[in-house]
Amino acid sequence: MSDSTFSITETSAADSRGLAVASTPQAILDDARQQALAAGLPYAGSLHPDDAWRLSQAGHAVLVDVRTAEERKFVGYVADAIHVPWATGTALTRNPRFAKELESKVKDKSAVILLLCRSGKRSAAAAEAASKAGFGNVFNVSEGFEGDLNEAQQRGQVGGWRFHHLPWIQD
Repeated sequence: MSDSTFSITETSAADSRGLAVASTPQAILDDARQQALAAGLPYAGSLHPDDAWRLSQAGHAVLVDVRTAEERKFVGYVADAIHVPWATGTALTRNPRFAKELESKVKDKSAVILLLCRSGKRSAAAAEAASKAGFGNVFNVSEGFEGDLNEAQQRGQVGGWRFHHLPWIQD
């Protein structure tokens, strides 16, 4: 999609961190790509949950939840996200069909794809695998859905989709 389809005005907007937001979807993606290149990442880059939400809501990216079905059911999920598990079950057994399942649900390998997991770690591994499978614009959603563990070994208090008050639902 072209930058002209991005429907959110950004001139004086700030994200949940209080930071000024980039002016266009392309600027957001270009910045993430530059950071990924500098860090030597094997995929297109990482995006903050706020940026991922803005891009997906504007129709500029496809949000793919790579968590297990159990995580989605019991913890919650983003309503319009596509589900392609990176791992399955409570044992988190690696899904050997991940790339094939992603390909069947996101037909255009050049589409901007944003992968979301619990903390941003599994989605980074999934982004690497998707890139190796020929998806050229795969981004990890940093912080994931629940964020990192805090000092009390609990999630949801240090970053993540829910922490930033982005929309989600629960069964």
